[in-house]
Amino acid sequence: MSVFSRSRAAKALGGIALASASALVLAGCAGSPTAPSSPSSSGPAVEREDLTLKLGTVLPQTGSLAFLGPPEEAGVLLAVNEINEAAKGITVELSAGDSGDTDNKAYETTVPRLQNEGVSAMIGAAASGVTKLFLDSNVSEGIITFSPANTSPDFTTWEDDNLYWRTAPSDLLQGEVLANKIAEDGKSTIGIIYINDAYGTGLRNVVKEVFESTGGTVVAESSFNTGDTSFDAQVATVAAENPDAIVAITFDEFATIAPLLVNAGQDAENFYLVDGNLKQWGDDVSVSLEGAQGTTPGPVLEDDFVERLNAAWTEAGNSELEDQSYAAESYDAAVLLALGALAANDVSGTAIAGKLQEVSGGSGDGTACTTFADCADIILDGGVANYDGYSGPITFDENGDPTEATIGIFQYGADNTHTRIN
Repeated sequence: MSVFSRSRAAKALGGIALASASALVLAGCAGSPTAPSSPSSSGPAVEREDLTLKLGTVLPQTGSLAFLGPPEEAGVLLAVNEINEAAKGITVELSAGDSGDTDNKAYETTVPRLQNEGVSAMIGAAASGVTKLFLDSNVSEGIITFSPANTSPDFTTWEDDNLYWRTAPSDLLQGEVLANKIAEDGKSTIGIIYINDAYGTGLRNVVKEVFESTGGTVVAESSFNTGDTSFDAQVATVAAENPDAIVAITFDEFATIAPLLVNAGQDAENFYLVDGNLKQWGDDVSVSLEGAQGTTPGPVLEDDFVERLNAAWTEAGNSELEDQSYAAESYDAAVLLALGALAANDVSGTAIAGKLQEVSGGSGDGTACTTFADCADIILDGGVANYDGYSGPITFDENGDPTEATIGIFQYGADNTHTRIN
């Protein structure tokens, strides 16, 4: 197991000597929170009244990332349930909403509604391109935007008045792990098909730079735009070079692109996917994906967490989750927001934002804790809490980025569903 420093990579990606993918991947050992230390009581007593924290979600119920909506919403729901059950002087009121995508623009209805409801923070969006379209509006309203799944490197330097945070790592990490994995697999040439948006171009740039630094060559690349339905030109461009591997940085478009690639003579075992399309495809893709691989952020989740997640989701009238992508990141987002409010003794967005780095352990001090209830006790006793969550230690830097994260590697079987291999 190794720890990846997000801020270090942002400054030095182009020049560092890259380690192997296996060394970069923080495999499942980060998914099991450690036992909390005893709370500190060194801080001054704080006069308190019960707080009511209003949170909203802007997560994909529709659109190209709709497969990520259920686990993300389930993570938030479970966290809110457990925060309220803990009865630590704060009650969370949750209002759910659809982000959609940049094509159907469901966020254009959701975001103003949540703003009018007076939420302190919105958890979402999943797609970086969607978040970019409402982030400035939230900043002007003093509302925190806290994404469990945004990975675009652009957010690290966004002018956000300290109101943008995320529990997902930047694609500087996912792209590095994916490129090194491809090189480790003995591939010397790759072709890239990518969506022309903040997510696609950001991830494509990192994959290309890192793969070329290992001695490999990007022999073909072709982009498409959100809403496109025909990909013959992109497939023809890449297939003509017959690369050793093909990287598909897409969303649901992959269901159309994969058969076109196979029909063009490309072997699916040489396909490499990313978090935007690494779903349990099953019969939704008409060709076999056996042997294809892909990456997505997140540790191996504890069985107990998955059971609690499914229980909360199904008790709310939903079907059992097919996977848990970004569920832990969503859960941790809600917990951190509640802890930030407790630490600030205030539910305004700016006050909570002023405490988020502290409660994540990013200020360099604090007592380690792994549940909302234990962390809340530390805060209520006058101490500083350092929350280590199900998505990892988190430990925010000054930009609102987690400095420690996990990337998993998955492989597809004959039934077009994937399992984790690292």
